[in-house]
Amino acid sequence: MNIQIFGLSKCFDTKKAQRWFKERSIKFQYIDLSQKSLSKGEYNSVKAAVGSMEALVNEKSKAYEREYMKYITKEAAEAKLLENGELFKTPIVRNGRQATVGYCPDVWKTWE
Repeated sequence: MNIQIFGLSKCFDTKKAQRWFKERSIKFQYIDLSQKSLSKGEYNSVKAAVGSMEALVNEKSKAYEREYMKYITKEAAEAKLLENGELFKTPIVRNGRQATVGYCPDVWKTWE
């Protein structure tokens, strides 16, 4: 398994996801979205795995309001997502072509 956890350091679910993998001695790479956002390729892979861009956007975040995400086109929203990692729902857990958004231990168990 090649696990990547994209999250925010202040996100409770991100911390729970990291703990879940640590408790099972599964190595993972943590990427802080406030420091570095997903690349275009990573974004497309995750979007394909979860079904849509809307599943990735955190509409409750302060960044969502600040960036006026509600009022812009889908193309502009995707560009903003790639610029600002704080717009993503977290954690995004990736295992190759598979990915989940949020805390999903039931799905992660099937990856083992």
